[in-house]
Order: sequence, then C-alpha cells, then structure tokens
Amino acid sequence: MLLHEPSKQDITEAYDRIKSQIHRTPLLTSETLNKMLGCELYFKCENLQKVGAFKFRGASNAVLSLNKDDLEKGVITHSSGNHAAALSLAARMKNVPAYIVMPITAPEIKKKAVAGYGAQITFSEPTVKSREETAAKIVAETGATFIHPYDNYTIIAGQATCAKEILEEVNELDYLISPVGGAGLVSGTCLSANYFSQNTKVIGAEPKGADDAFRSLRDKTIYPSINPETICDGLLTQLCEKTYSILTKYLNEIITVNDESTICAMKIILERMKIIVEPSSAITLGVVMDNPDKFRNKKVGLILSGGNVDLDKLPWIKTKN
Repeated sequence: MLLHEPSKQDITEAYDRIKSQIHRTPLLTSETLNKMLGCELYFKCENLQKVGAFKFRGASNAVLSLNKDDLEKGVITHSSGNHAAALSLAARMKNVPAYIVMPITAPEIKKKAVAGYGAQITFSEPTVKSREETAAKIVAETGATFIHPYDNYTIIAGQATCAKEILEEVNELDYLISPVGGAGLVSGTCLSANYFSQNTKVIGAEPKGADDAFRSLRDKTIYPSINPETICDGLLTQLCEKTYSILTKYLNEIITVNDESTICAMKIILERMKIIVEPSSAITLGVVMDNPDKFRNKKVGLILSGGNVDLDKLPWIKTKN
C-alpha cells in the first residue's frame, strides 16, 4: 500500500496492474450537446465500468497491491455504496475473502449487489461509530486489511487511471470536471492532469446542498459533512487529510450545482446520449450548463462517475402520497 501521495510512476504502475481486469470505458461525444452548449464535450463513461462505477479502479489497485499473506486474510471496509461492491468484486476475482460492514439502513438493492459478489456482510447501526467499531472487531478476528474508500493513497492512484485514459485519448483538453464527495476521484484526476497534461485545468463539481469541500478549500480547514441535502447520494462524504492536501495543491476550483440543474443534466444525458447515469455523475454536465460562457469554445472532459440509480426512484418522478 502506498504511504505517500501517488507519483507519476505510481499511477502508471497502478494502470499496468489493473488494466487486465477493469474496462477501459468509452469516451463519448454528442454533436447535439456540443452545439447546444457551444463547446467540445467528452464524456468518460465510468457508468459502464464493472460494478457500474469508477470505484472498481481503486478497489482493484488496492487488492492487487497486497502481498500473498495479506491476501489470504482478506480485505474489509465499511460502506453501503459503490465501494462495497467494487471491493467485493475485486476480492472475488483474486479468490480472497471480503468482509463488508453495511448499515442496516442500506438499500436492499445494494445489500443484494454486495452479497452477489460473494462478500461476507455484517450489519451495523447507521452511525460512523458503529461502522468503525464493527469493522475493527472483524479486523481483530481475521487480520483482514482495512481499505478505506478514499482515505488511502493506493485507492487514489487507482482512481487516477480514469483521467489518465481520458488524457491519452484527447490532446490539449482545456478542462476536466470530476464530481466531489470524499474526493478520491477528483484527487486522482488532479494528479493525472498534473503529470500527463499540465495545461488541463481540473474543476470539482459539488452539490450546493453538500458543499463542505467548497467551503473547506475556501476557508483552509476541513469541514465535516453535516446534514447534506442533495439528490447526489454518492457525494455526501467529507474530505480527509490526504484528499484535502492534494486538492489544495492541484485543484483549480470547485463549482457548486443545485439539484435542479443536476436533474436537468441527468435527463439530457438519458435523452440525447441514451445512457443511464446517477445524479452524482450528471452534476459534471450541470457545471457546464450553469456556466456556458466559461466553457464556450473549450475542450471539456466530463467524468460520468457511475450509473447505479434506482429506476423506480428517478428524481423527476413525483411519488404519490
């Protein structure tokens, strides 16, 4: 496991390590959207990645970086989302145990997904304290390696391979926009831009109702994510010291987006590009739609981070009382 901020060599080695088991996801364009918004847009479709999210990159890098003894003891995390599924699949592909601590309130669809990848699920109360204590108990019992979804340099190096692929395919990209939650993806994106395309500016897309990262960078202190209100359920976590440090050095700016713009962007992607993305992905297009003058005549890469959306609960469907 990496003990330092990933270097150019670390990211290149991560890509070589994981490339045989991840998808090199497509980079799509849309003439209609380019004309509508007056710029060249390149959509990196991590919604088509294994487990339906970029998280499989980091999880694969973490599992494949372990030595034989550690692999035999397995891996563990606490997560109710895409990281849980990603780590479970990466472990299954190496035929090693995966222990996942999930809150009892996790959606049934996510419980089934993680179980389907063969992980051993332990349920906890829906508090950070309960999740951490339950995970610590399992680590003590099994010796499994704990793998945090973003507070981990090996994970960040794996996530950086997404932007590396984009920058290999598009020369002289003006902007690269990534969603911001705990910031594992956007941190990796910043590092790849710095190493492989220094003229490319990286922008973080964050919900207005969960803008702790925006405020953290503005005020030079890490704010906790307290009572976030947004449909972007993948962007509710807060920065850690590792991601904060990387963003402070390399991120150009964070632009916040209201949920109405994110919903509009999600609809446009579905209607015009015929692909399913979750709100946490569509927010990157929301940034461009809300700031057309900034991006006019520019080449803009947009990371569509995942496609795990409940089709019975699409944000524009009004539920009956």
